Amino acid sequence: MAKIVVIGSSNTDMVIKSRTIPRPGETVIGGKFVCNAGGKGANQAVAAARLGGNVAMIARVGADVFGEQARNGLAAEGIDVSCVKADPDAATGIALILVDENAENSISVASGANENLSPADVDEAEEKFGLISGADILVVQLETPMATLLHTAELAEKFNIPLILDPAPAPKEGLPDELLARLTLLKPNETEASYITGIEVTDRSSAARAVENLHQRGVKQVIITLGKEGVLVSDGTGEPVHVPAIQVEAVDSTAAGDCFSGALACALAEGKTLVEAARFASRAAGLSVTKLGAQQSMPTRNEVEG
Repeated sequence: MAKIVVIGSSNTDMVIKSRTIPRPGETVIGGKFVCNAGGKGANQAVAAARLGGNVAMIARVGADVFGEQARNGLAAEGIDVSCVKADPDAATGIALILVDENAENSISVASGANENLSPADVDEAEEKFGLISGADILVVQLETPMATLLHTAELAEKFNIPLILDPAPAPKEGLPDELLARLTLLKPNETEASYITGIEVTDRSSAARAVENLHQRGVKQVIITLGKEGVLVSDGTGEPVHVPAIQVEAVDSTAAGDCFSGALACALAEGKTLVEAARFASRAAGLSVTKLGAQQSMPTRNEVEG
């Protein structure tokens, strides 16, 4: 079975769903509260595992009850947590999430132990378990230090392992070309693509221009997600391919992007073409928004293929 290794964040999500997201100074009464396992890295790992992937994770959590719950939850999904460390010097990352009746969200994150995930942690995972050289695909995001991400990219290049970057949270300062040139696949949404390329992405036409910019800067494959408009897929050999989104009644879009990335990694690890993998991931992400929560919303293989 193909091996997917996710290097990234693990958070505890504290979610309130209410009629509206409060404006500054406003209090909104009557919301529903849930406490969920989250973090972009952990979400992506769970998405891939539920879809049949053989998944391991490299991460840091706090030496606290939230960290213990996070490790146990990942292990219960069949994910290898040998390299999910309990950090004695930092709390588990926390995300405060507000969701309105239209499934739009506002998120504030205290990164905690995620900020301490280091290049040495990645090296240790390789030296002890061969997780980098033994992977079929690597997945990273931007909720951990850039130095760790760059080091992971260097190792991916050294061992010739495909590397997917989901550039979230949106990098307002852009991304260094030394990183872009080492990526196999970049999967931004419209906002992220705009920050990275300097091209305002608002539709398929502007997304296509952003795709070309990214190819020119060394990214081999690009998928730009366009929300309800689907995704634009390019391997740099021809015109980008548009994959439409499935039509669903959205409840919570919090982890849709993470679901897409995890599903994409799973499909690519299985040998699907880029467009086939994008279709599979688009369907998985569409199903995820029909449920409240992050990891709880990740669909199973039967749900996606049913």
